[in-house]
Amino acid sequence: MRVGLTLYGSLGGRSGGFRYDRKLVEGLRRAGDTVDVVELPWRSYPRGLLDNASPRLRSRLRVDVDVMLQDELAHPSLVGLNRTLPYPIVSVVHHLRSSEPRRLTPLYRAVERRYLGTVDGVVCNSRPTRDVVTRLGVDADRTAVAPPAGDRFDPTIDEETIEHRARERPLRVVFVGNVTPRKGLRTLIAGLADADADAELTVVGRHLDEDYAADARRDVRRNGLADRVRMAGELSDEALSSTLAAGHVLAVPSRYEGFGIVYLEGMSFGLPAIASRAGGAEETVTDGETGVLVDPGDPAAVARAIERFADDPDLLAAMGTAARRRYERHPGWPETTARVRRLLADTAGVAA
Repeated sequence: MRVGLTLYGSLGGRSGGFRYDRKLVEGLRRAGDTVDVVELPWRSYPRGLLDNASPRLRSRLRVDVDVMLQDELAHPSLVGLNRTLPYPIVSVVHHLRSSEPRRLTPLYRAVERRYLGTVDGVVCNSRPTRDVVTRLGVDADRTAVAPPAGDRFDPTIDEETIEHRARERPLRVVFVGNVTPRKGLRTLIAGLADADADAELTVVGRHLDEDYAADARRDVRRNGLADRVRMAGELSDEALSSTLAAGHVLAVPSRYEGFGIVYLEGMSFGLPAIASRAGGAEETVTDGETGVLVDPGDPAAVARAIERFADDPDLLAAMGTAARRRYERHPGWPETTARVRRLLADTAGVAA
């Protein structure tokens, strides 16, 4: 097949969504398909919508392919142009903007509904994401659920190591994610402050929202946590691997996750998760077995989870072992790519 991929930014980006797109491209090429990548500049939402009147962008998108993949995050620039394009389109939905509680959510929902009405198929990273997509009018028969693999690190770790680590103190909590309101870092800091536990926190991630990051740092100072919270910033894969290997718990209590690949990556190190019930985290995190699920914006629930892990090394070890086994059962990239290829071939009307 001749496949295209349209996305905002660079395919070499480090977030989970970019890694997913990159792994798809690698898998499709390995299967013998050609893939042309169209990288669009990042846009603010209003500026993206203005792109739909751009003849230059329309001309750039007129590439010779059997089917075009589009990363749904670029939908503002594509919602009006799609109906003018000469090929079938399959959207890759990592996370719908309208799934988050925001002031402009009704606007985002209306635009995303219209965008999804212009595509011929949808790749969803989880069943909850497919549920949201179908509620916006997409026929379930035109979707494929193709979850990402969590093998970014794929460390070698055994039950004895998990057991030994669980008895060390203080409890080492790790947050991994962009420092933005959606990821729930301030909820985690508030939970740590409220917890009656010997625990410390390492925060790993880019400060994409500087105002939010400044508020988080003020929370740390105001709650007297300066000696217990380390803002590590963005780390190399090697440094992040070492941080996760030394941790006890991965905590990312997001407002919403389409899938939450970071939970699976933490589980590869035998780390149970503190995760939000909102969105696709439940695909990976089983409450009471491989981690603890909390409601978004609930620091008291986060505090209880931290106390529970800190007070019960046996529980921490058992959940860590269960988390590692859950990671080992998860499908790999070849299966994910195969599911996407079947949908692409069906949409394009060609042999897979």
